[in-house]
Amino acid sequence: MAKHSLKEWYLATRPWSFTASAMPVATTATYLFWASRISEAAPEVNLLCSLLALVGIILFHAGGNVLSDYHDFRKGVDTPENAMMLPLVNGSFKPAEFKWYGILLLLFGCAVGLALLLLTQNIQLLYVGLAGGVLTLLYSFLKYHSLGDVVILLNYAVLPIMGTSIVAIGQIDWSAMVLVVPLGLITDSILHINNARDAVSDRAAGIRTFAMRIGPKASVVIYKAEVLLPFVWVLVAVLMGWLPALSLIVVAVFGVALGMARHSGKLLSEGGAGVATLDQQSAALQAKFSLLLIVALVVSAFAGWGGLNIF
Repeated sequence: MAKHSLKEWYLATRPWSFTASAMPVATTATYLFWASRISEAAPEVNLLCSLLALVGIILFHAGGNVLSDYHDFRKGVDTPENAMMLPLVNGSFKPAEFKWYGILLLLFGCAVGLALLLLTQNIQLLYVGLAGGVLTLLYSFLKYHSLGDVVILLNYAVLPIMGTSIVAIGQIDWSAMVLVVPLGLITDSILHINNARDAVSDRAAGIRTFAMRIGPKASVVIYKAEVLLPFVWVLVAVLMGWLPALSLIVVAVFGVALGMARHSGKLLSEGGAGVATLDQQSAALQAKFSLLLIVALVVSAFAGWGGLNIF
């Protein structure tokens, strides 16, 4: 077995995508902190458990990425023609070591989850963790059968928000689910445009993603909705009093999202090559959008600014 540097092991996990899992946890913890500052009835946030949840989900995400690449390579989805930089395709890693690397990362993630379960003594966390673990293990199979987008929405929006709420305050705060729509849609845009870009090679490998099933025109429409609707949702949430008014600072990156939405149309005129980097741009948008929302929540928490409740 060839020796690899720490940098090679790290890059094999596709770290640029970690914002997709880290930001929902960080944003939820911050939302709960805001809620605890503006309401005497809201419970205090457990910072240590929140940080452990962040570490745990990144480990699970890293393991899921590695195993997904392993399954894609074995299935023939990733080839030198469409993914020459991936470590299995270029031969820098062997399939066996890559598989065990992914499993090891998942085990580390499980260890963090077990520690959180012992710290919180909350059985709800076990159910959320098991659901996330099963979806991670089945991700490649479900993606190959057009259900990858559903898994992303569950594993990188719904379940992290529920799990973070449990470890941070000891219970599910259903009001935090207001974050599912904006964070879930932008996160899913990463996978969706990736699958739309790779439709030709995926079809040759005998798999059928959701993007393939609906076709390029519908895929472009959905991608545009996924990167633009989160801004509309935040506006609605502010007007309804679900988020502080300062949350509207997310419009600072609306121009970026609008440019990406327009750029996605190149899928129709230039094929996959026209949107080659939109998945990474989507991950960067998710990070910027979430960080702005986090800043808004932190400032509003210390300033004591609650929701508008104008209706």
